[in-house]
Parts: sequence; structure tokens; C-alpha cells
Amino acid sequence: MGQCFPTRGILGVVVLQQREAPWRMPDREDDFLTPATRLLEKKREMIEVEQALNTQKEEFQMKTESLQQRRAELEHKEEKLKDSLFKFDKFLKENDSKRKRALRKAGEERQLAAQKEREAIRLQAENIQLQTRKEKLLHRQGKNSIYQQYLQRVLERTEEFQEVQEMIDRFNTLMATQEKLLKRELEYQEKTERERARLLHYQEEAHSQILELNNQIADLQGQLERARAVVLEWESGWAQIQNTAAENTLRLGRIRMAALNLFQTITKQMHMKSDISIEDTEMQLEKIKMCFMDLDAIYKDLKKSDLTPLTTAMSSTN
Repeated sequence: MGQCFPTRGILGVVVLQQREAPWRMPDREDDFLTPATRLLEKKREMIEVEQALNTQKEEFQMKTESLQQRRAELEHKEEKLKDSLFKFDKFLKENDSKRKRALRKAGEERQLAAQKEREAIRLQAENIQLQTRKEKLLHRQGKNSIYQQYLQRVLERTEEFQEVQEMIDRFNTLMATQEKLLKRELEYQEKTERERARLLHYQEEAHSQILELNNQIADLQGQLERARAVVLEWESGWAQIQNTAAENTLRLGRIRMAALNLFQTITKQMHMKSDISIEDTEMQLEKIKMCFMDLDAIYKDLKKSDLTPLTTAMSSTN
């Protein structure tokens, strides 16, 4: 709250003081007072008004402080109340949690008790079974005691073993060895049967292959005779082809020389520079093809005519 008073309230206090002042002169006496006396009266009235205002201000300030203190106490009580409510809520939640844990623990204990009871029943049944088995084993032991006595007598007569268990271990070892040997013998017999079957199958295949190879030999001998006759024909044809090839080689050499001379003449006449090899007749002809189409046609005709005897000879030989 502010500590300033409204103007309307101050004026009201001043009017009230003026109304309640016992020293106020009647209105008719104001006319007989001097200005100095009036001024003193006004100053005195102002002082009294200021004192009254100060008194009111102090009282208002005291009330304000009392109200602020009261508000602080109320806020403190409110905080304590909130804290108490929070603690009470926490207490309720903890009690609820404890109750739930107690219920859960009780349920777990009931389950554990039921499980232990089932386990006890199972163990009792298992104990009964074990007692029954024990009785059977004791009965069996009584029946087999004669074997123990027999083994003891055998142990007394032999010097190889010191205890009955050694004889039993040796017997078990021999039985295991016999079983392994029997198993190995069975495996060898099966392997022998498989090898024997493979041998018979191989002999049958070999016999069939021998017959097939004999037939192939007979066919190859006939083909050899026919091939020898063809070779004789080819040899005579080859001699003729060699002669024809020699003639064609000579002609081809002349054509190459003519093409080279023609190429050199053309390049010389046309002042052309070329890096074409002397042996590269095809490139030489490519260079002069555009200028001498007719010569190229003649060359091809001659080349075809040179290859015709060779083709004819090969055809006649076939």
C-alpha cells in the first residue's frame, strides 16, 4: 500500500478540524482582526493541520505495517499449511505404497508357501520312488552277491590282479576292444563288397569299351585306307597346285612391280610425298585408286584369273 493520502481526504480532515476547533471565532468577529492576526491564525491552523496530518500518517503507517505483518504471518501460515498438506499427501502415498508392498509381499509369500508345499509333495513322492528303487537294488545286490563271491575266488587264484575292480576294468576294456574290432571288421566287409561291386562294374564297362574300341579300330582301318587313297590324290593335286602357285607367284611379283612403278610414276608426276612401304602394294593401289579405276579393275581381273586354276585344281581333287 502507498503512504500518500488523497487530496480529497486531506481537505476533509482540514474542514473537520476547522469545524471541531474550539478557538474558532465567530464570522462576525473576523472583520475586527488585523491582517497580521489573521496571518498568525492561518499559520496556527496550518500547523495544527500538519500535526493532524502527521498523526494520521503515523496511524496509517502503523496500520500498514500491521497489515503487512499480518500478511506475512498469513503467508507463513499458508506455506506451513502447504508444507503440511504436502507432507500429509506424501504420508498417504507412502502408506499406500507400503500397503501395496505388503499386499505384494503377502501374495509372494503365499505363492512361495504353495510352491514349497508342491515341492515337499514332489520330494515325498520322489523319496517313495527312491525307497522302492533302493529295495529293488538291495534285492538285486543279494541275487548278484554270488558273482561277487565268484570274482573274489578268481582273484584269490590269480596273481595278475590285486582287486576285483581291476578284473572288471580289464574285462570292460576287452569287451570294448572286441566291439571296436567287430565294428571295424563289419566296415571292412562292407568296403570289400563295395569294391567287389565296383570291380564287376568296371570289368563290364572295360569289356564294353574293348568291344567298342575294336569296332572303332575296324572303322579307323577302313578310314585309313580311304585316307591313303585320298592322300595320293591330294599329293598329285598338290604338285599341280605348287606348279600353278609358282606361276601365280611370278605373275603376282610382276603385278607388284608394275603397281610400284605406276605408284612411283604417279607420285613423281604429281609431286606427291608418301611414306608407304615398297612392299605395301594395297596402300599403293589405295593411293592411285581414285585416279586409275580402270587399272584397278584390270588388276583385280588378272588376280582373279590367276587364282582360278588353283581353285579349279582343288575342286577337281575333291
